[in-house]
Amino acid sequence: MNMKRMRSRHHRSGGGGAVRHNNGQTPLNRNHVFDSNGPDLRVRGTAQQLFEKYLQLGRDATGTGDRILAEAYFQHAEHYFRILNAMNQAAQQNQIERQERQVQRQRNWTEQPEERRAAARDGEEGEVEEDGEEDDAEEETAVASEASAD
Repeated sequence: MNMKRMRSRHHRSGGGGAVRHNNGQTPLNRNHVFDSNGPDLRVRGTAQQLFEKYLQLGRDATGTGDRILAEAYFQHAEHYFRILNAMNQAAQQNQIERQERQVQRQRNWTEQPEERRAAARDGEEGEVEEDGEEDDAEEETAVASEASAD
């Protein structure tokens, strides 16, 4: 067995960070857990959790007088803030698209003739046509009997 292959089996390629999909975008799932390598520590959590954590670390570093470390933390916080904004925009876009599809389905449904809607509700298209033919036959019989009575 190849030793190099064995060693790399448990090694994560890409050096951690956000999981990338084929299009190079980060996944837009609110529950996605990120592995973040900050300036001097490693943090794991959702985008919201990482944003809040780096913001707090930046405030703490500002309080201790380390402006450079504080700026690094604030930059990390801004990165996750941008990810949160992208997630929110994608969620809004998906909601708009779902609403448009629902309106289109309702519009298509109301544009169908009444017979097709009734048949779709009853699940039996043939009966609608047969019932209509039987009504016509009954009317013809009634007209014929009236004519013979005159």
